[in-house]
Amino acid sequence: MLVQERVANRLLEKLRDRMKKLRVGDPLDKGMDMGAIIAPVQLKRIQNLLEQGLEEGGDVWQWEGALPKSGCFFPPTLISNVDPASMLAQTEIFGPVLVSSTFRTHDEAVALANNTAYGLAASVWSENINLALDVAPRLKAGVVWINCTNQFDASSGFGGYRESGFGREGGHEGMFEYLKPRWESSWEKHPQRFVYQSSPALMESSDSPMIDRTPKLYIGGKQTRPDSGYSITVLDAHKKVAGEVGHGNRKDIRNAVEAAHKASAWSSLNGHSRAQVLYFLAENLETRSEEFKNRISVLTGDPAEKAKRQVEASIRRIFSYAAWADKYEGRVHQPPIRGLALAIPEPFGVMGVVASDDQPLLGLLSMILPCIASGNRVVAVPSLKAALIVADFYQLLDTSDVPGGVINLVTGVPSELATVLAAHDDVAAIWAVGPVDECEQIKKESAGNLKSVWTSDGKSPDWYDSQAEGSSWLERATQVKNIWVPYGE
Repeated sequence: MLVQERVANRLLEKLRDRMKKLRVGDPLDKGMDMGAIIAPVQLKRIQNLLEQGLEEGGDVWQWEGALPKSGCFFPPTLISNVDPASMLAQTEIFGPVLVSSTFRTHDEAVALANNTAYGLAASVWSENINLALDVAPRLKAGVVWINCTNQFDASSGFGGYRESGFGREGGHEGMFEYLKPRWESSWEKHPQRFVYQSSPALMESSDSPMIDRTPKLYIGGKQTRPDSGYSITVLDAHKKVAGEVGHGNRKDIRNAVEAAHKASAWSSLNGHSRAQVLYFLAENLETRSEEFKNRISVLTGDPAEKAKRQVEASIRRIFSYAAWADKYEGRVHQPPIRGLALAIPEPFGVMGVVASDDQPLLGLLSMILPCIASGNRVVAVPSLKAALIVADFYQLLDTSDVPGGVINLVTGVPSELATVLAAHDDVAAIWAVGPVDECEQIKKESAGNLKSVWTSDGKSPDWYDSQAEGSSWLERATQVKNIWVPYGE
């Protein structure tokens, strides 16, 4: 509980007076306010947490009534003046213990409230409704009640952020969690990926360019050498060396995630501003379309017309998501109370993307664009087929006003980098298209911080399909916050 320091003493005094009147006893007795703890092990855990936490400071007040002699009962407890970094403020106790701190400004209150690994629900109380409406959208919680609490309705989604889980129950967004698009059933199996390590014999068998140019990684808006210092050979459609790319590793992923976090201003931009950047990106890709067409044709062996089709589809896709950026909006629910529930889609923050081998440019863009159009920042692992195309693409980013850190590109072995990305605790969500074993490993590794996961389950999408873009992908790239706003006296 966070209380403005000017009213903290008065509120805590009223709270203690109310807690003194609580009735603790048999939970089957309707006259009781509070029953027993669920099990002896949980009672012991509450006692241990309290003992450990109080060593870090805090003022304790406990209910002084007589607890029943049998059963797992714990007295209602209020702990005030707790440091925001203390264990009591950071741990879910799951018992009748209220931890309280103070704040001066509402900006400080938002910072303190978001300083936690959890985010299931929050309640904002204020006489100033404008102030409450300013604070509520800034809280990292799946549900925010304004001047009320514990309001639920099937029309409105309920679910958490961060380690309180992902997904929603109830509402349109809750139904979305239980449905799978029919068009995904037509996808074909994704082939296994192949990696060729550099060797003198392999290099001598190719027509190497006069200048040995190894494209770098793209992290934080800068071209960066891989931490390993090694490179990976990229072959063209005739199994000849087309070039080499940096061999990214765990540290490169770490640096890319840090850069993405620093680009948080992108999430604060309005949709119109993000759209203008994407329009500019599409215009610049169209200007260099011939160059990209030739690169795709060499790497994939596609005829010139087929490569041209992929570039043109990529340009249209960027324009499409530029148009969506300021048009994908939330909903207003009318639950059976005197009030409204505002369902607002919000970006996850930092998302990981592991791209497919098919249609290397179009496939990569089709996964990155809905993420950044909705306000996320992306750490992307392209397929090795697309690695040299990526080197051309990040030159476009440099000239298209895309802020550094919004799109980070780490080349390397996709299966290795995908595992690191999935296990990273500062990545909030991850999308992956690849072989079935790679998809299964991503799901397993992502459980550490309960990040949202979408994989193709070992299949390869047809990125030319009209269903490979649009609102369903934007919905998958966002999480819905429901803000309950009662009205009337």
